[in-house]
Amino acid sequence: MPLDIPTLRQCPCKNGQMDISYFWTGWEAILHTLLIGTVGYLTLVILLRGTGPRTMAKMTPLDFVIAVSLGSVFGRVVTAVDVGLTQAVVALILLVVIQWSLAALRSRWRFMRRLLDSPPVLLYYEGELQAKALRRHRLTDLDVHTAARQAGQGSLADVQAVILHADGTLGIIATDSMGDGSSVLPFIERE
Repeated sequence: MPLDIPTLRQCPCKNGQMDISYFWTGWEAILHTLLIGTVGYLTLVILLRGTGPRTMAKMTPLDFVIAVSLGSVFGRVVTAVDVGLTQAVVALILLVVIQWSLAALRSRWRFMRRLLDSPPVLLYYEGELQAKALRRHRLTDLDVHTAARQAGQGSLADVQAVILHADGTLGIIATDSMGDGSSVLPFIERE
């Protein structure tokens, strides 16, 4: 049985000719993409520069959502011919204003911090792995040992605490660096 391989004649055609709009729709679409891409990019740079370094810091879940949203909107407005320049700029400004507003609310009210932030989690403390915390956050003892090695510790013997931060990094506090623990223990979600 012969294979049915499409030929050029079976492709979308107009009057027996291949439809060139699959490859070229004219200069208007190209100019639109250049204009929206340039203005959109400059708008993003100005907005992110104006909102301070917090927007570009290590990503918390809130930062990740805004970064993905900005990328999605920017990608859409650059390639969509039916999106005007004003609409593109307003969409980018809207997302940055939402992020800035949530960050401002987060800095003012504790309940907003609880709603938007993941608290630090104690994974290892005073010689004991916190098995429940490791399981809940889908980590293993190997992750804790890797973090210790990356912090220059040869073993957990000299480590007082290992903390899972809101941005997903593991922080190591050496025994001689713990002090009274006032910057650690009150803010840790104990499992």
